[in-house]
Amino acid sequence: MQRSITAGKNGSPRFIADCHLGKLAKYLRLMGVDTLYFPHIEDDKLIEMAKREHRTILTRDRSLSERRHAPAFFLEAKDTETQLKTVIDHYRLKEDPAPFSRCIVCNTPLQVIEKEKVIDILPEKVKKYFDYFEYCPTCDRVYWQGDHYRHMMAFLEPLLQESS
Repeated sequence: MQRSITAGKNGSPRFIADCHLGKLAKYLRLMGVDTLYFPHIEDDKLIEMAKREHRTILTRDRSLSERRHAPAFFLEAKDTETQLKTVIDHYRLKEDPAPFSRCIVCNTPLQVIEKEKVIDILPEKVKKYFDYFEYCPTCDRVYWQGDHYRHMMAFLEPLLQESS
């Protein structure tokens, strides 16, 4: 059940995935969608945060989605791929995708960083074959467009094309 659509300042939807939807949160972040996730948080705090930060709660908890004044969207599907397709379609997320623009671990927007600034922490093959890097200033992760990136793109592209 959809109670309200909440969006950030730029009009893009912003979410909080409840404790049942950690994988969904990761894939939404891969798409560049601002998505918070807390493995343990009380429903009242979740609702309060969603309202304060203009976010929609994505949930598999029907009772949470039916709570009065809860900006929640109930996802009936149990599998992550169907959940993701549902959210992409409902919120029209394929209209302005920004894949790989957020840290998949902490949701922070990534920043481009010069290779020289991270060279000491890169694996040898990465040093040799890659020149473009992005960095998460919150959790200090460095990202590059290697095999993991290609696999994630291969997963996302059909979802974005199928959804309508």
